[in-house]
Amino acid sequence: MKEIMAFVRRHQVPATKKIFEDAGFPALTIQSVEGRGKQGGIGGWAAEVDPELNFVINQVHADEPQFHWIPKRLLTIVVQDDQVKKVVDLIIKANQTGHMGDGKIFVCPLKEVVRVRTGETGGEAVV
Repeated sequence: MKEIMAFVRRHQVPATKKIFEDAGFPALTIQSVEGRGKQGGIGGWAAEVDPELNFVINQVHADEPQFHWIPKRLLTIVVQDDQVKKVVDLIIKANQTGHMGDGKIFVCPLKEVVRVRTGETGGEAVV
């Protein structure tokens, strides 16, 4: 089993959820996070890729330096090993714009999964 973690733009979450549901992956965890990649934070490209970020610059952080933490969403999904490529491809399809800040995907091995309610382990706990 693998855990797939994807950092994506906030406004891309509905499209990502829809594409997952349509492909038969309804289970998903979503967290609000902030961070920045190699672009260094919110800069001049903000209006082009995420108009909501202009509010962050102009209203909330007007007295701070030019670059700020970027609000993102962290999507987490656990899948069987043979489903990893499909899920990664779905994330890319729903989030790729060709602009800096499209996101990152991390695929991590899971040592064990246990369903609390039944005590099932491994793949049975994920289904």
